[in-house]
Amino acid sequence: MDKTIIDDITYLPNWLSEQQADTAYQALSRELAWHQGDVFIFGKWHKIPRLQAFHGEPNLDYRYSGKWLAPEPWTPALAYMRERLFQLGFQPNVVLANWYRDGNDKMGWHRDNEPELGPQPVILSISLGAARDFHLRHRDTKEVQSLSLEHGSLLIMRGNSQENWEHQVPARKRCKEGRINLTFRTIVR
Repeated sequence: MDKTIIDDITYLPNWLSEQQADTAYQALSRELAWHQGDVFIFGKWHKIPRLQAFHGEPNLDYRYSGKWLAPEPWTPALAYMRERLFQLGFQPNVVLANWYRDGNDKMGWHRDNEPELGPQPVILSISLGAARDFHLRHRDTKEVQSLSLEHGSLLIMRGNSQENWEHQVPARKRCKEGRINLTFRTIVR
């Protein structure tokens, strides 16, 4: 059942069946060009607390946390996910993937508002593996909403969501399982 969380943010649990999600997790763990990237924070470079991969159409470089990423080619599992998103009417041309190896891996507060995503970007977030908390914080009121992103779910952030809300995936020390998150997006030129 679809669930509108807040302004322009919709959550679709069970977007993939459990078998589809299990198969995708296994394939993506092998197929993607995983690496531990760097971010520039407070004047210093730091290793990110997770693995990442960037795939998409050729020549669609993406600036993320002070660093340019060049896309690797689509893999079969990514192409399958992208085709499913096409069927919903979305046309993403890149995907930034994050592999949270366990509950120690995390993502801090941020917005996906890079200029190459254009105004009111659409972020299509597919979660595979361990359920993890996803927090949203309103930029003006500081109101915080929390949601558990389940295995096989799709979170759609569009409209003013990136303007009005920051989001994060906090550490959860008790979580021993991995989670792969695919954030499909469209780079506009």
